[in-house]
Amino acid sequence: MKINIEVDCTPEEARRVMGLPDLTPLHDKYVATMGDMMDPAAHPELIEQMMRSWAPMGEGAMTFWRRMFEGRDGGTGG
Repeated sequence: MKINIEVDCTPEEARRVMGLPDLTPLHDKYVATMGDMMDPAAHPELIEQMMRSWAPMGEGAMTFWRRMFEGRDGGTGG
């Protein structure tokens, strides 16, 4: 026997039904912080320090982020 149930709801309604927390304020703050860090006045060293504090990443991931930000600031990486 096969039973299909179709639920029509928004992502917000689904989140509430499942009892998941609303992370919208956290997401908004994260996006704002990333926007600030993309400012051309930001130094690559500060960006690297921030990225290291957010998550334990391997050296390969840190190299990726470093090259991405240096490329944004006109560096030779990328």
